[in-house]
Amino acid sequence: MNEKSNLWFFEEVDLFNVLCPHKTAGLQDKHEFTTYKKNEFIYFADEQAKYIYMIAEGRVKIGHYSDDGKEIVKAILGAGEIFGELALTGEERRADFAQAMDDNTNVCPVSIDEMRGLMADNKELSFKIYKLIGLRIRKLERKVESLVFKDARTRVIEFLKDAAAWKGKKVGFETMIPTKLTHKDIANLTGTSRQTVTTILNELKEANLINFDRRKILIRDLEQLK
Repeated sequence: MNEKSNLWFFEEVDLFNVLCPHKTAGLQDKHEFTTYKKNEFIYFADEQAKYIYMIAEGRVKIGHYSDDGKEIVKAILGAGEIFGELALTGEERRADFAQAMDDNTNVCPVSIDEMRGLMADNKELSFKIYKLIGLRIRKLERKVESLVFKDARTRVIEFLKDAAAWKGKKVGFETMIPTKLTHKDIANLTGTSRQTVTTILNELKEANLINFDRRKILIRDLEQLK
């Protein structure tokens, strides 16, 4: 990781600058980053839930395995995001696994007791965390509904619109989504196949609705994307 202090990390990852600097300064010397290699597990399903994790660098996949052994991906998170937050709602053992997707994936664990203490002292932080939990639950509900009732093209298009709303940057009438997701990643998140995702994205590109490369997806006009 580059030469940035733990203090910088907490200021950047504190749920959109909610934590005050004097509080993060007190955490600076207490926490160490943990580095994981690509495909290394941060925790497994059914493991005791002791920490919430903040991502400093790299990407983390959250998912579980079905009864027949199929991997089901719930989320792919990047730098500045948190995971394991359901431990705050009473989850004693992990329902999912968390796995590093990149070499040198750096995360910072914060104990549940410590996070609860910070939340007790900072009502805005508490509100932001529970709002985040609620948002993720709603997104999972939408995903289940999408898998049951919508076709593959619709699921991929809704994924693009969600990504634009979550991380998109306006460039005139266009929306640019910075992403490292591969077509296989998008397939995992939308319950489709890599080949199907590639076909749909290419069709959207040929219709001049989007453009994409390995680092970004550019949506020409969100209202026209259907």
